[in-house]
Amino acid sequence: MTQSIEVVVGVIGRAHGIRGDVAVDVRTDEPDLRFADGAVLRAEDGRRTFTVDSSRDHSGRLLVRFAELADRTAAEAVRGTVLVVDVDPAEQPEDEDEYYDRQLVGLTAVAADGTRVGPVISVLHLPLQDTLEIKTATGPRLVPFVTAVVPTVDLAAGEVHLADLPGLLTDQEDDEPAGPAQQEAAPEDHPGDGRDA
Repeated sequence: MTQSIEVVVGVIGRAHGIRGDVAVDVRTDEPDLRFADGAVLRAEDGRRTFTVDSSRDHSGRLLVRFAELADRTAAEAVRGTVLVVDVDPAEQPEDEDEYYDRQLVGLTAVAADGTRVGPVISVLHLPLQDTLEIKTATGPRLVPFVTAVVPTVDLAAGEVHLADLPGLLTDQEDDEPAGPAQQEAAPEDHPGDGRDA
């Protein structure tokens, strides 16, 4: 029997209305699954559980009614609570090109020449794309998690393979001078494929 993994799925925000509804700062790519009616979540400190009565989108925010929160006062008392669930470590996203953060953290980054660069230490969810933070011998490096930059993720081998791009793993002044094509590139000429984690 495999042991489950605890994952953060949200943080309770401010109360909405007088019936105990709360806004939730979602920390999962699967809010429909994690906040489905009847789902049981737990406070990260383990002191409380929360059963989802209902959830809905309201002006771009997720509003959730938990069975344990009868009114606004109860809702305000749990503001800031980090919500977690236990998941099976073998659980995979539906799309084969998507990965959970927990699957990527710990993988070894491999440069295009085969050099082992270092481990992925975190995944940052930035506005334009997700970014891998990789620990290198010279310090942490941020690598956009898009197919043009990370063409291969091999979970079985425990590796992410990086494209051969100048400045990806070193500072530009450490690399050879930029060629004319690089100097004239427009700011919007950046790789990206919309890969989500």
